[in-house]
Amino acid sequence: MDILNKVMEIFLAALIFLALALFLMCFNIIFRKNGKFPDSEIGHNQELRKRGIVCAKEDELKLWKKNRRNGESGCTASSCADCTSGNCLK
Repeated sequence: MDILNKVMEIFLAALIFLALALFLMCFNIIFRKNGKFPDSEIGHNQELRKRGIVCAKEDELKLWKKNRRNGESGCTASSCADCTSGNCLK
């Protein structure tokens, strides 16, 4: 019976510790940001835009447009394996 009490004490202490840690991690979101999560989308984050960091998809589209203006046809392969094997990058 004594071992069961010790196990229960450790379990409750761990549960209280985890609940406290979770609360402290959420404190900033719950109380200071009006319940809103910070915007982590690269395309919508103004600080990342100021530093010149853009979404990978947006960056790739810029490069494709640039290549098309330079007369390159671009990759028309049906899969990524075709592009990496060199079939369309001639």
